Amino acid sequence: MSWKAFIAVLSVVALPIAAQSQQPGGRAPPPGPKPTPADVQRVVKAITADKAKVQTYCDMAKLDGQMAEAEQKKDQKKLEELGKQQDALAQNLGPEFTGLMAKLEQIDPSSPDGQKLGAEFDPLDKQCGGH
Repeated sequence: MSWKAFIAVLSVVALPIAAQSQQPGGRAPPPGPKPTPADVQRVVKAITADKAKVQTYCDMAKLDGQMAEAEQKKDQKKLEELGKQQDALAQNLGPEFTGLMAKLEQIDPSSPDGQKLGAEFDPLDKQCGGH
């Protein structure tokens, strides 16, 4: 899954998380600390240790490609459908993954920090055939 693909994941995963965590006044709590390479490494290590989670992650990567196609075609219905599928898969990866995705939303993927964090997913991406 490329770092750009994580933007799609973030929008799908972080929105439900934000909705669940909204405070009674309708305001979301302030974002937590920005993720570190160690945070990403910890999540990647947990996923790579479980073959079922690796497959789930790879399935999410496949959906990323389909989401990119739907976005190019401006097929909002298909994009939402794929987003729901991806959200369900992300939940299967556990709260550490979804929490990390919410934190990654604070990072510009083209920034040096974003590039560094994105590179931490490379070992996992290689298990998916380099998606």
